[in-house]
Amino acid sequence: MELKPDFNRFLAAVRHQETDRVPLGEILIDYSIQSQFLGRKVTAEDLSSQVEFWSKAGYDFVPITVSMMSPGKVTEESKITRVLKEMVLREKPRTTDPKAWNLEFTSFIHERPDLEKFPWEAAAEIDFTHLRAVKGLLPPGMKVIAISGKIFTLTWMLMGFNNFGLKLVMDESLVAEVFERVATIQFKALETIFGMDHVAGVWAVDDIAFGTGPMISPAALKKHVFHWYQKVANKCHDNNRIFLMHSDGDLSLLMEDLIAMGLDVIQPVDPSCMDIAKVKKQFGDRICLIGNVSNELLRSASIQEIEARVKELLREVAPGGGFCLGSGNSVPAWAKFENYMVMREGTLKYGTYPIRI
Repeated sequence: MELKPDFNRFLAAVRHQETDRVPLGEILIDYSIQSQFLGRKVTAEDLSSQVEFWSKAGYDFVPITVSMMSPGKVTEESKITRVLKEMVLREKPRTTDPKAWNLEFTSFIHERPDLEKFPWEAAAEIDFTHLRAVKGLLPPGMKVIAISGKIFTLTWMLMGFNNFGLKLVMDESLVAEVFERVATIQFKALETIFGMDHVAGVWAVDDIAFGTGPMISPAALKKHVFHWYQKVANKCHDNNRIFLMHSDGDLSLLMEDLIAMGLDVIQPVDPSCMDIAKVKKQFGDRICLIGNVSNELLRSASIQEIEARVKELLREVAPGGGFCLGSGNSVPAWAKFENYMVMREGTLKYGTYPIRI
């Protein structure tokens, strides 16, 4: 069956409407999975193959990263890593250990002088090359969603989480200023993003919760993070774009705030700590959900278990729209390819509206 992308299908789900079928939704699918699907190697620079994969696999959009950090782990290719590497080598030219400039191992802003000497201008030079180049590769009906965000994550990683937590209590103004510097870079990028008519939305990637609840108090998140994302949401809606967010963890205590700040879509509704059927019943008329076949299932389950979970999600969450089916985080390299395919094919096979399973 030849699948043709139609972003209006995805928009219908966002608007809580049923259309021809339940859309597929992912923020990231590892290039190794894409390669197996197409039967040839797909790389980060191979936009043509990426578009071909997302289109042929049944998605209505292509996610393209334009932020300082890419989804997933901190990589050598991340904008922020390259900026930090240049800073470290400028100060200590003989440094050879990559951990010295990797935010997963090293923090950089501990006191106010660190804030002032940080190379903010270099960090603000966002690369839009891929976002521009992909326009000519899109088939009819397909759009791009720009991946941005990490306002919370990048702030605490720059400061180191323990120091970040202490400073929230002892020097909140310093934390607020780091938040502002990081958020302003992301916010200013929207002007360029919204000048491209093939970009239909912005997807913020920012883990704000553990499996037990918010990483910091809801009040602190509301004060320092959510007001920035509300500005992003308003900017999106003023420019006829949608605003999506990815966060792992238990968001139960934050759902009202996320909805209040103007969020259109939340992903993945973490299956390790949230019941997506209950979330749909409680909030499904106000926010669209994407998820949530757990990554543990994608790694180790039988194809029968994957199909059963897909059917369960379609039966319990899909009716009435406001739902796209996908993984419980992203599709990593260590997911079984056959399990990814069953998740995808099961959605296409059983996800025709009206749902009859």
